[in-house]
Amino acid sequence: MPCAFSMISGRRVEQEKVTDALPRFGRVDLTADPPPVPEGLRFPMWLKPALSYSSELVFGVEDEEEFRKAAAEIRDGIARVGRPFEHVLDRVDLPPEMHGVGGQVCLAEEPLTGIQVAVEGYVHQGEVTVYGTLDSIDYPGSPCFLRHQYPSALPPDVVARLHDVTRRVMTRIGFDSATFSVEYFYDPGTQQVSLLEINPRHSQSHAELFQYVDGVPNHHCMIAFALGTDPAMPHRQGEYAMAAKWYYRWFTDGAVRAVPSPEDIARIEREIPGVRVHVIPEAGQRLSGLSQQDSYSYEVAHIFTGGNDEEDLRRKFDRCVAALGLAIDEPGEGPHA
Repeated sequence: MPCAFSMISGRRVEQEKVTDALPRFGRVDLTADPPPVPEGLRFPMWLKPALSYSSELVFGVEDEEEFRKAAAEIRDGIARVGRPFEHVLDRVDLPPEMHGVGGQVCLAEEPLTGIQVAVEGYVHQGEVTVYGTLDSIDYPGSPCFLRHQYPSALPPDVVARLHDVTRRVMTRIGFDSATFSVEYFYDPGTQQVSLLEINPRHSQSHAELFQYVDGVPNHHCMIAFALGTDPAMPHRQGEYAMAAKWYYRWFTDGAVRAVPSPEDIARIEREIPGVRVHVIPEAGQRLSGLSQQDSYSYEVAHIFTGGNDEEDLRRKFDRCVAALGLAIDEPGEGPHA
């Protein structure tokens, strides 16, 4: 599922010049009523702002009715991120194909299948360095992330292909002196690699994972750029062989009746080695009032785990969920109904 800060459609134009590992895509005319489906695309497809955060206003659509409904919601909310970005566009030299496009752009893209994976790295003095590859695993039957897991479990030859595409694309777009995270899908059945999006920054969601496995958070690289020092990351010098960021989600609206206290969270982190917990809602808050949520669920806690293997990570996550004591009244139930 598309998550984080998607680059504007001009990036797709540049990507096409160095790789065919791309989905079919088209721009949606939000000024039309109703907006037409872009030529050459068929249902199902994804609709999303060209600039978005945490999958906000990102929709999977199966037919024209869902397409129109999603386009209307995107039209109503796209300015929150798109309008400020237009102030940035006013200050840069754009390629001819991007003149007049602006920051409030909606894209439709064909769906991608397989394993979602992220490649993190940086560009220093024109040289692209990749320092990590992570898997993103969804909840079963859902497009929502269950966890990010580092390092990737993909075969080494597939990881090498991802790194090659990443280096070619980041070189093509002229990126330099900063970190990045590029998201892909890999389909084991077809062996197809497809580039989903480029994030022009490292992912803060991955910071603890790199610290657990490599010994420092990925913030290290950007801080090194700021200080003018070597941005190179250490490798496998952390306390754990694997790490994961888990998204504990609720898939219906509700009112939060009870959350763990800071003392409860500190106790859980002491009792379960290699665990950090961040609870998102407050007691009495309605989930639909949370900001920056995706279109299909509500994040109620982020749980970071470091362990010896995947089973160790899962066991620690399950223990945390049981210990948190989060209580949420479903709509129509409890004192907050």
